[in-house]
Amino acid sequence: MVTHFVTKAVIPAAGLGTRFLPATKAMPKEMLPVVDKPAIQYVVEEAVNAGLHDVLLVTGRNKNALENHFDRATELEDTLARKGDTDRLEKVNHSTGLADMHYVRQGDPKGLGHAVLRAKMHIGHEPFAVLLGDDIIDARDELLTRMLDVQRERNTTVVALLEVDPGQIHLYGAAAVVETDEDDVVRITGLVEKPDQASAPSNYAVIGRYVLRPEIFDILEKTEPGKGGEIQLTDALQGLASAPDWTGGVHGVIFSGRRYDTGDRLDYIKAIVQLASDRPDLGPDLVPWLREFVGTSAPESALDAAEAAGAPVEPAPIESLPVEPLVAPEPVVASTRKAAKGDKELVPALE
Repeated sequence: MVTHFVTKAVIPAAGLGTRFLPATKAMPKEMLPVVDKPAIQYVVEEAVNAGLHDVLLVTGRNKNALENHFDRATELEDTLARKGDTDRLEKVNHSTGLADMHYVRQGDPKGLGHAVLRAKMHIGHEPFAVLLGDDIIDARDELLTRMLDVQRERNTTVVALLEVDPGQIHLYGAAAVVETDEDDVVRITGLVEKPDQASAPSNYAVIGRYVLRPEIFDILEKTEPGKGGEIQLTDALQGLASAPDWTGGVHGVIFSGRRYDTGDRLDYIKAIVQLASDRPDLGPDLVPWLREFVGTSAPESALDAAEAAGAPVEPAPIESLPVEPLVAPEPVVASTRKAAKGDKELVPALE
């Protein structure tokens, strides 16, 4: 089979964002600002930085703001130009010319697998990338570029994996893996969507980046609704992994860089603080304020909450706060990898 270069990215963006109500009652969750850019722009920029300028958004009802954000805003542009506000005008024009944007509606909310299937007519018979908007990958960590390299070299489907605490694996799809000759690449022999800790094949969690061969569409069309009554992309990936002769199999790139989770309210707030603290225009003023806040107001609030929950907490001294701008923390893991390079099977393949 001829190996094709990946040129297209698909970004599913049809979710209702119920975890952020009432903010998302009239505004798509993908348009919630992370510092001063909507979350969706970070994801599109990641695709473009990896060389993918053809971007398809899979949207739903009441998502017109997504299209408007990447379209011209002539009245705003003219106003900024008349004021000579070139800095803000440049930011507005940046999103307009960022990529060749396309849109298709998902229609029925049948899950991530169904959203990916809606991209079939646009993608055709080429491999393509899928980026989920809940995961923002720091621009300094070229995860998608690495995944594209692995896909091209091995002519396979590639997913991003992150080692997580075993107690958190029920929040993710979990992969059973076998080592390869590259330290950050594994062969995936099976996947399970949101398993409990006892039945998880490993603590390697699938995060929201995929480079898929077009055979995924054939499998998705035959995939029955799974967990949650939805068509799960994880189930279709299991089909690819179990039939490598005609699908090329599935490999994983193990990611250890900076990832910002905007999937729920608390993690969304953390992402804003982490990204803002690391910016040269905001960090120098924000970080000292955070130290002062945590050293004064925050401990009282934390103590009140802890006492209400029956778990007293000692306030952190101001000296314990970081001096450098905040960055995404390294994941706490209980690794399933064996120390010896010659070891092959990391975890048993799924039946």
